[in-house]
Amino acid sequence: MKTLPELLAEVPQTGHVRWIGVRPESRGHMLELDAVEARREAGLTGDHARPGPRNARQVTLIQWEHLAVASALLSRELSPADLRRNIAVAGINLFSLKGRRFRIGQALLETTGWCQPCARLEERLGPGTFQAMRGHGGITARVIEGGIIRLLDLVRVEPA
Repeated sequence: MKTLPELLAEVPQTGHVRWIGVRPESRGHMLELDAVEARREAGLTGDHARPGPRNARQVTLIQWEHLAVASALLSRELSPADLRRNIAVAGINLFSLKGRRFRIGQALLETTGWCQPCARLEERLGPGTFQAMRGHGGITARVIEGGIIRLLDLVRVEPA
């Protein structure tokens, strides 16, 4: 008889990209894209993120399904651009990627932490946003291998 971890390892862990965006400058407007280049130790082309191997926030990701949850809690629609995330993915639990590497399109990324809501989010989007986003903020990642990421690309967990 197989153990639960063995059974879970057999379940395909895939999702797909629903939205891509970058900010050319800090606090600037998000630019929605159909594709973006992920660069090793530098993040996404056109994004203001600080490059370097120690930067744990080269790429931010949010789970597409969590947008509906936060929108329902706020009684208004939220987009990934509102939440300042680079990539929105559907069909995979981002929190299951803790300490894991995963491919999106041609790029290989590694989870580095959680995206917690901040006070600036509440200032920009109004009262209640901070509480609505708790537990729904997504993850941060760094680029291990560069490559192109496109809308609808698969998100695949790498074997441990």
